[in-house]
Amino acid sequence: MSEKNWHKFPVLFSLYIAQSIPMSFFSTVVPVIMRQENYSLSSIGLLQLVKLPWTLKFLWAPLVDNKARSTKELKRLILISELFYAAIIFSIAFLNLQTDFKLIIFLVVIAFIASATQDIAVDIYAILSLKKSERSLGNSMQSGGSFIGSFFGTGVLLVAYHYYGWSNVLVLLSVFVLVALAPLFISKREIPSENIQKERVSLKDILSFFKQKGKVKHILLLIFYYSGIIGIMAMLKPYLVDLGYDVKQIAFMSGIFGTLTAAVSTLVAGFLMRKAGRRTALFVFLSVSFAAGLYFYYLSGIQPTQTALYIGIGLVWCAYGLSTVGIYTVSMDAVRKGREGTDFTIQIVITHIGSLIMATTSGKIAHEFGYNGLFAFEAGMSALVFLLLLYILPKKKISSCK
Repeated sequence: MSEKNWHKFPVLFSLYIAQSIPMSFFSTVVPVIMRQENYSLSSIGLLQLVKLPWTLKFLWAPLVDNKARSTKELKRLILISELFYAAIIFSIAFLNLQTDFKLIIFLVVIAFIASATQDIAVDIYAILSLKKSERSLGNSMQSGGSFIGSFFGTGVLLVAYHYYGWSNVLVLLSVFVLVALAPLFISKREIPSENIQKERVSLKDILSFFKQKGKVKHILLLIFYYSGIIGIMAMLKPYLVDLGYDVKQIAFMSGIFGTLTAAVSTLVAGFLMRKAGRRTALFVFLSVSFAAGLYFYYLSGIQPTQTALYIGIGLVWCAYGLSTVGIYTVSMDAVRKGREGTDFTIQIVITHIGSLIMATTSGKIAHEFGYNGLFAFEAGMSALVFLLLLYILPKKKISSCK
């Protein structure tokens, strides 16, 4: 890759990390704070509504596509979304979690609508800016930025809250969101005009995505690719609790060590996809998921040492980081010109729905058959998906997409 093209990657990294830190803070740290303030579990559960805009964002993705017809328009849309996002976070800093809870929830939902809009625009910017050969590394920046954002949002900011309090942490968050925009506006490079389609996008394009030839196979890939690790990740913390580990230990083992492992693995994934091609990389990534399932099945039959658990946690988070880059990259490859935001958003929502179903199912399986039954099931799912990939990804169509 030529040196002149490397400017794209820090820009994407900064944009993706900007949206993930506040999201991680509100969705994972705030519940901890609320519990410390003796909020009811039902009130804490209400906080999960803040994630709703990210599930429904495909509904307004066509509107974003229609507003993203040049580099200037894209930058303006990202700037407006991010300014609004930062302003809402800044305003929440002056509210009291005890007395203004419902108002805070409402404002966070509004803020996440702006964040989801910014995410669609950034995805469009990434797809239009990156050549096909650069998409795997670009998605390393996207996934890596998200994992690093989660690390800071769940770990560092919880410590900061302890020392500096609610208001100061939120003011810091709002400032960071704005600072993270700097690389985008320092970069003067324009998206090639031939990459931008002027045709208007409508809600009908959401349905027409599913009507394309060969899309059934692709949707199966999106739904099932994570299925061999999502159940492990969903039950990992309860598993560690049952082994006798306390909250602080689990927070470090999964929240810090696991997340950083995933972030590092995204870099490996990007380079591997670029060198070996999409098809080979997807099989390699799935093999890591299979190994994670087998390893946890082995652990469930013994009294594992802490070192053995760290190996398992590293393995499953590595599989998750690798798989995320793989799915994001093939999703970028599947977008239609002029409908980049709509098509990419649809695909990522599909993966979220598939993961949600698998995470929900994992609890039932663990309850009925124990952790060893769950981990065996997860390894079996990876093996089945491996066979499914042989059908979904014919070599002649995929191997040349490096």
